[in-house]
Amino acid sequence: MTKLLFLAGSTRKDSLNKKLAKYASIRAAAMGAEVKFIDLADFEMPIYNGDYEEANGLPENAIKLKNLFIEHDGFFIASPEYNSSFPPVLKNALDWISRPHEDNEESLKAYNNKVAALGAVSPGGLGGIRGLVPLRMMLGNINVTLTPTQVCVSDGYNAFNDEGDMIKDDQKGLLEKTVKQFVETAQKLSA
Repeated sequence: MTKLLFLAGSTRKDSLNKKLAKYASIRAAAMGAEVKFIDLADFEMPIYNGDYEEANGLPENAIKLKNLFIEHDGFFIASPEYNSSFPPVLKNALDWISRPHEDNEESLKAYNNKVAALGAVSPGGLGGIRGLVPLRMMLGNINVTLTPTQVCVSDGYNAFNDEGDMIKDDQKGLLEKTVKQFVETAQKLSA
């Protein structure tokens, strides 16, 4: 069975992007994938610094997060947009888990032969799309296969009901299409 990881690029308790990642995980499970939702707030780690790494190695939470990425066939990231880019907490986590922590470990082990799907929620009219451009570029540069479709949800404060379901049919349809591509691509790559 295809194993997929879902997370948001935010540590905020009531993050709109956490809602999107959770909803996406439910839809992927309905499509037959084994899913796991994680919260980056549970993986606090220092800002990446080469001197720190040389003196201390990878932080324990970076190793835990890296192992989760390695154990799964792919990952869905719902990322907020910060100043037309993606948040530093997400960049820091992705940077730390790109580092080897064992002798002769394959570089980028957490990313090689993985598929990713992206989404964003924003209160604004563009739905966070500007932040996904550099995130897509970074992941593509480190050997991740990205689904062509991604979901951007505008008017985020009105996008979910109290149960966490998406309200608007067009946004729900784009999410379904993105998750379907994600599940199918992960199944092909892991076969």
